[in-house]
Amino acid sequence: MLHAKLMEYKVLLTILAFIFVLVNCDESSVKPSFRAASRTINGTKSCPGCNTRSRYSRTRCCGRAVSDYFQNDQFEKMFSNRNSLEAQAKGFWDYHSFVTASALFQPYGFGTTYINWNFMGTKEIAAFLAHVGTKTSCGHKVATKEQLAWGLCYNKEMNSNSDYCDGHYKNAYPCAPGVAYYGRGALPIYWNYNYGEAGKDLKVDLLNHPEYIEQNSTLAFQVAIWRWMKPIKEHQPSAHDVFIGYWTPTKNDTLAKRVSGFGATMNVLYGDLVCGKGDNESMNNIISHYLYYLDLMGVGREEAGPHDVLSCAKQVVFNPSYSSFP
Repeated sequence: MLHAKLMEYKVLLTILAFIFVLVNCDESSVKPSFRAASRTINGTKSCPGCNTRSRYSRTRCCGRAVSDYFQNDQFEKMFSNRNSLEAQAKGFWDYHSFVTASALFQPYGFGTTYINWNFMGTKEIAAFLAHVGTKTSCGHKVATKEQLAWGLCYNKEMNSNSDYCDGHYKNAYPCAPGVAYYGRGALPIYWNYNYGEAGKDLKVDLLNHPEYIEQNSTLAFQVAIWRWMKPIKEHQPSAHDVFIGYWTPTKNDTLAKRVSGFGATMNVLYGDLVCGKGDNESMNNIISHYLYYLDLMGVGREEAGPHDVLSCAKQVVFNPSYSSFP
């Protein structure tokens, strides 16, 4: 009798443990390549799986895949005008390319992060794509929902009169003859050293062939996600870090009114081109895209947080006059 009771108890514990793993960041849907991925990319360490016993998994862990919750029909609604006659990149961008590009960065937390068991992935994808939609839009004003659906019209900067070649990096990232490093990609990168860094991390020769970005939509998304995940300087957070709340502000950050959230992503990516300038159209346009995308993804804009989290109007910028990231 006692033996039977013990067996029932063991079976019950096994079932409960199994349920706990399923509820908390189930990785059964994560592709095998996630586990086989290298432990770092551009200096970013891989995120512990939620069903591991890592001491970090209680505060931050990763599971699921972007394609589990972000579907093609949502992508189509966000960028419904990208193949219009007005679009420079007509026929270039598609959902499959984004999901394929995302898979490279999912082991490092892109769209897969849980913070204190709260899933941040859906909001992060909305936030990332809000920047993409704004930077590649055919429209240039904060306006109606229809005008917020014009993202991914471009895959490169148009009519650039600069080659964006910085001679200070001639040893590490020498400019190739006749090559211009103007903005390319879903979240455009500029300058020879950024092409060099991105190419090194993604194992593509972008320094000699930056045009590869405008020829391959998966690569164009990968470069954009690389920029989102990459800190501009050592010992600074990335846009990913400040958005999901994995970054801990210092006393100086608090004095500078820098807080984790969507507003801080604009600070990291654009500096004083957008932030620390009070209420302005460029900032509000990016915020409008984010709120609209949250609605389309079923999260709802009410989950975006208070204004000081959404905005960077009063934030002191991390890198003043950082012209490399227009």
